[in-house]
Amino acid sequence: MRHNDQPLNPARGRRRRCAGVGITAALVLGTLLTSTSCTAESAAGSGSGKVRVVTTVAPLTSIVAAVGGDRIELKGIIPEGTDSHTFEPPPSASEDLSKADLIFLNGLHLEDPTKKLAQNTKRSSTPIVELGTDAIPESEWIYDFSFPKSEGKPNPHLWTDPTFAIKYADEVQATLSKKDPKNADTYRSNAEAFKKQANALIGALRADQQSLPEDQRELLTYHDAYAYFGRTFGWKIIGAIQPKDFEDPSPKEVAGLIDQVKQEKVKAIFGSEVFPSKVLEQIGRSTGARYVDVLRDDDLPGKPGDPEHSWLGLMRFDYVTMIEALGGQAPKLKALDVKGV
Repeated sequence: MRHNDQPLNPARGRRRRCAGVGITAALVLGTLLTSTSCTAESAAGSGSGKVRVVTTVAPLTSIVAAVGGDRIELKGIIPEGTDSHTFEPPPSASEDLSKADLIFLNGLHLEDPTKKLAQNTKRSSTPIVELGTDAIPESEWIYDFSFPKSEGKPNPHLWTDPTFAIKYADEVQATLSKKDPKNADTYRSNAEAFKKQANALIGALRADQQSLPEDQRELLTYHDAYAYFGRTFGWKIIGAIQPKDFEDPSPKEVAGLIDQVKQEKVKAIFGSEVFPSKVLEQIGRSTGARYVDVLRDDDLPGKPGDPEHSWLGLMRFDYVTMIEALGGQAPKLKALDVKGV
């Protein structure tokens, strides 16, 4: 069933945060240590001699921080709680991009305005690395509810599938090692530690999802962020609810989803912590399915500096939320150590 197929209205249901997120990467493997500044102070201007790196969304920034450790100075320019699909970088981002030695994007058309600004302001010697675009061949791109093929933009949310996060880490390691060969051993060691944690997450997820019958591993979400996760781990993505032309889904579309949820006896449907959805609330009331409104796709849990404020903490939170809301148990995921080394 195909539902709404236009990008989110960034003015609706969004929590607004500071315009810049500054990140100094410490030697952290899976944990993102951040300091948030509304003045968007440039980390690249510290004169430390470290590799100056600019990234975009928080999960991506967390992975780069884990691999780069204390050998890089890192700036994530898309604040958490902001619609990354429509984010327009502020003027302060130009300075950060112009001073960067490396720029990591997710790609797959997620951050086109930021990419354009980077191309216009970066030094000629500074590469733009699109980790998502490089991690998956075009033949494996997913077009779905919110990302129809007619629009030409695939679903970009690879990082909710940890097998792709591992590929991200490998490319970050290779890129940093090429730019800064004297610290290549450190980048390699950090990447291996990150991948060890990511593989532990995969093992815990595969074990805990066995507490759900296969026909109950179904997701109806607000934001369409779990397509690659679903394909890799055997979950069925029923649909995604998103505003179309800033309007709610049509009554016919809502009725179709209600019928599907009832027919498949879906126990829970999932909203986003930063995308309130009256439509999903209505579907929950009409079907008796539990409405859980705390899923996150790029908004890290906890506060900057907390162990769970990382890509690893984000994914563990989402997987536990999904499994338990649908009637399963997640002891191995809950026991997973998300602390950095």
